[in-house]
Amino acid sequence: MARFITCISGKGGAGKTTCSINLASALNQLGKNVTVIDANLTTPNVGIYLGVPVVPKTLHDVLAGKFEINEATYLHKSGTKIIPGSLSLDALSNIKPAMLKKKIKDLDKTNDFVIIDAAAGLGREALASIDSSDEVLIITNDELPAIADALKTIRLCEELKKEVIGVVLNRRKEPGIGLKEIEDMLEKPIISIIPEDEKIRESLMQKDVILHTHPNSKSSKGFRKLANYLVGNPHYEEPLSVDKRTIMQKLLDALGIT
Repeated sequence: MARFITCISGKGGAGKTTCSINLASALNQLGKNVTVIDANLTTPNVGIYLGVPVVPKTLHDVLAGKFEINEATYLHKSGTKIIPGSLSLDALSNIKPAMLKKKIKDLDKTNDFVIIDAAAGLGREALASIDSSDEVLIITNDELPAIADALKTIRLCEELKKEVIGVVLNRRKEPGIGLKEIEDMLEKPIISIIPEDEKIRESLMQKDVILHTHPNSKSSKGFRKLANYLVGNPHYEEPLSVDKRTIMQKLLDALGIT
C-alpha cells in the first residue's frame, strides 16, 4: 500500500519541485518503488527538470479522461517513475483538478511512495493535491513571508484532516532565522534542512537529480536524511567519508604529482 505525500509550500520559489524529485530519488536509492506526479497543472516543471519536457501522454490527458494514469507514467534514468504535466496552454481547457484523487488511485498497487508536487499557493490545484494525499510535507525557506505562507498551509491541512509530517527547510542560508524560532512559529518539527547549493543549478542543467550529479553535496545529504526520516529512520546520519589513499599517495597529491 503506497503512501501518498504532497509536497507543498503555499509560496512560489520555495523549491517544491526540486525537493519532490530529489526526495523521490533518495527513496528510490533506499529500495523503494516511487512515482512523482507533477500536479502543478498551470506551470508544470518536473518534466523540464528531468529532461522530458514533451511526452506523448501527460497528467493533463489523464485528467481529461483520455488515458489511464499508468499510460502517462515514464521511467526516468534515475529509476524513479514520473508523471509529467503538459506545457500546452490548450491542455488546461478540459481538465478537472478535483479528479486527481480518483485518477491516481491505481498507483497504490504498484508503489511504496507517491510524491505529489503541488502547485504554488492555495488555489484549486493545490487543494486537489492536498485532497489526493494522506500526508503533507511543508516546504519553506527561512524568510518571514515564506514562513507565514507555510503556516497558512499547515492550518489548511489541519482543517482538511491531513497529517502534516513536518517541515523541510529548503535553500537554507546562514545566518538565518533560528531553527527553534521557525518550529515555534509553525508548531511543527523541521525534519530536514537543505542548504542553499549552487550545485542544484548544475544538476538541473544536466537534467538530473543532484543525488546523481553531486551525491556528496550538502543538499544531497539533506535529501537522504529526509528520505530516511520517511522510512522510519529519523536519527540517520551520513557515514563519515574515509580517505583510503596510502601515505605515499597523499604526499604525491600534496606535491601535485600524479
